[in-house]
Amino acid sequence: MTAITLPEALQRRVEAAAGGFLRADGLPVIDFSEPKGEPALIGADSVSWRIFKNPIALFIGGVAAVILELAEPRVRAGVWDHTSFRTDPAPRLKRTGLAAMVTVYAAQSQAEAMIAGVNRRHARVTGTADDGRTYAADDLELLDWVQATASYGFIEAFHRFARPLSHEERDRAWAEAGPAARLYGATGAPSSRAEWQAQLDAMTPKLTASPIVFEFLEIMRAAPLLPGLARPLQSLLIRAAVDLTPPEVARIVGLTPRHGLASWQTPIVRAAARAADRLPLREAPPARACLRLGLPADWLYRR
Repeated sequence: MTAITLPEALQRRVEAAAGGFLRADGLPVIDFSEPKGEPALIGADSVSWRIFKNPIALFIGGVAAVILELAEPRVRAGVWDHTSFRTDPAPRLKRTGLAAMVTVYAAQSQAEAMIAGVNRRHARVTGTADDGRTYAADDLELLDWVQATASYGFIEAFHRFARPLSHEERDRAWAEAGPAARLYGATGAPSSRAEWQAQLDAMTPKLTASPIVFEFLEIMRAAPLLPGLARPLQSLLIRAAVDLTPPEVARIVGLTPRHGLASWQTPIVRAAARAADRLPLREAPPARACLRLGLPADWLYRR
């Protein structure tokens, strides 16, 4: 694969716009290029390192994951009642995006420290869902579901819109999420597509409809989440996430084909995702992590 080379002035604009998504008040500053030589939780030659470098696929996959999470009443209550999603979605999404980057690309010691902090915060999240069941954010079944929905969203968004993955590559990507999943406490999270399907089949009877799903999608359309250069794509990426929702879940929550991409819109999203897959962002976590390991900054974009 050949990396895209932009004129220097345009490259700087793109770098600044992309970098802004992981910078916000209250977010820690992570230097992904340090400590020199320290490996990440996942190896640089992994499928995951290829997937997570693509911001378009990550946006689509992240939205699809939240749709799946909001279909589970206890997770829905935890997200809606204990986060700032409704009132100020951008910082919450930036924190989630940074956490994903740290989990995949940061030095192992940094990733372990961040995950330990997340676990401490989750331990304080409890409540009652709208179906009357009590919940705790560190409940094993819920941890496994959240972990699985994230893996499904990111892997399938990349496969469908950026670059097709073989069956073996998709299973590898599922398995690669295992070390981080166990650190988060999701010890029963699926490690293959077959295990994901089994989990989905088991969870589907527990999923319910809620207007919160549609409120979430409307918030995602209205919030200034993407940099100015990419803002016109935002509504299309949300529709792409709807298309990624498994049909059995879409039926339960009330999503229909009209909420997804029109036939003429799909090629636009694919073109954007494929371009993003070949455009090195020198200051972004994937490039900085490559430098930490003694690899060229654009190494991932040439594979």
